[in-house]
Amino acid sequence: MTAAAISMNKTLPFLPLSELSRRVDCGETTSRRIAEACLSRIDALDARLHAFVEIYREEALACADAADLERQAGMMRGVLHGLPIALKDLLHIKGRITTAGSATWRGRVAHDTATAVERLIAAGMIPLGKTHMVEFAFGAWGRNQPMGAPWNPWDTATHRVAGGSSSGSAVAVAAGLVPAAIGSDTGGSIRIPASLTGITGLKPTYGLVSLAGVVPLATTLDSLGPLTRTVEDAALITAAIAGPDSRDPATLAIPRIDLDAALAGEPDIRGMRIAALAADQFPSYILPGVVRARDEAVAVLRKLGAIVEEARFPFDLDEVATRNGRIIAAEAWATHRAYIEDETLPIDPWVRRRTLGGKAISAAEYIDELAQRNRAAAAFCAWMRGRDALLTPTLPITALPLDDVDEATSPLAIFTRLANYLTACALSLPGGVSTEGLPIGVQLIGAPFTEATLIRAGRAFQHATDWHLRRPDLSAWERELEAPIRATPSSSKSSARA
Repeated sequence: MTAAAISMNKTLPFLPLSELSRRVDCGETTSRRIAEACLSRIDALDARLHAFVEIYREEALACADAADLERQAGMMRGVLHGLPIALKDLLHIKGRITTAGSATWRGRVAHDTATAVERLIAAGMIPLGKTHMVEFAFGAWGRNQPMGAPWNPWDTATHRVAGGSSSGSAVAVAAGLVPAAIGSDTGGSIRIPASLTGITGLKPTYGLVSLAGVVPLATTLDSLGPLTRTVEDAALITAAIAGPDSRDPATLAIPRIDLDAALAGEPDIRGMRIAALAADQFPSYILPGVVRARDEAVAVLRKLGAIVEEARFPFDLDEVATRNGRIIAAEAWATHRAYIEDETLPIDPWVRRRTLGGKAISAAEYIDELAQRNRAAAAFCAWMRGRDALLTPTLPITALPLDDVDEATSPLAIFTRLANYLTACALSLPGGVSTEGLPIGVQLIGAPFTEATLIRAGRAFQHATDWHLRRPDLSAWERELEAPIRATPSSSKSSARA
């Protein structure tokens, strides 16, 4: 491999989708070269990072070649045309295996394709493969005992958690294996790994993105959304996958979200009213570095002209997290009850335990929980009147070593479950680093279907800061890129990663 090729392989996958599109448009690179650069990094690094379950190598390269030919013929599908993306392995692709993070599902072949995947492909995006996740998406740490845990790339010496449940998607983006990925979020499963790995994650309002063809965790709380380098990229992907879908009734009455307007011109947030969660509502275990990052984010937003005032949130954070968890457990039990108690199956013991917790919740209790949630969501919307966003830390702590995780606890979701429970949208942004050099995120929460406002605020924040531009130091591992790319037998259609 030439020096120029090595440099390209290290650079292209770290560029935002918007910049990659510009470079392809002006002839500086091609879709084929971008796909090859990503695949080269996957070859060199994923044995350690454990981000991918399966790689669609031959198909991805063929699609990249087709995209280049389409561009040459003037058949442009938009800014995402010919750019690669990774998919969390709970999104069905017809004829492909969907494991949902479970070793027991290794042989399950999908009979349909998720609407979100169909829309990404229609926009010209190229699926590179499926990413590892917490089994059945039920866990915040990112561990998966039967199938292994992805390695947070911000520490190459110690295996630290990447957060869950969209752990592989976040690692793939953070480590520069792919410029963007899709995750899902039921209590923070996009935003938690985004924060722990130093990237951007958007959890859309429930119903904005179709869940058809997606393995559910909790059918009333799940959301699909992007994990990207920038807010702009998150908006581009969300715009591509959002909208009504006859296969998902929850999408049929949603308002139109004008994300194009939120991306037009320089972001201006002068006069935007942002409530900063009162510090006395932070949990006792929050790290000083996290508080400092939140305070610095307040200062940045004020400098940009936003009106930021500290305010007490009218909900108890622990109660919200508990109630959200009860709904998740009840709905997960309904989905997996046919086999979750079978001790002969290699199911992660903590996922089994959490799912079995839903068995004890009666139908009456479940209905009561949903009614209480509806009341809380209405109260939240009332509280948000006159406010454009709520600012919180994304997480109270940074990435722990895998061996230090206590699966009996769930401190990561104290701020993130708010959005799912209150039917809100939320955006996690890189907002700092700890004294150990680990990423810290800040979160903006908006009322339902105010994604465009969050995009505008997030873009302004990223124009004024450089946290989203920082990369993990993988130099100890990247020398493998200087070796020739390992040959793949021509008869192979894909390569599986366990």
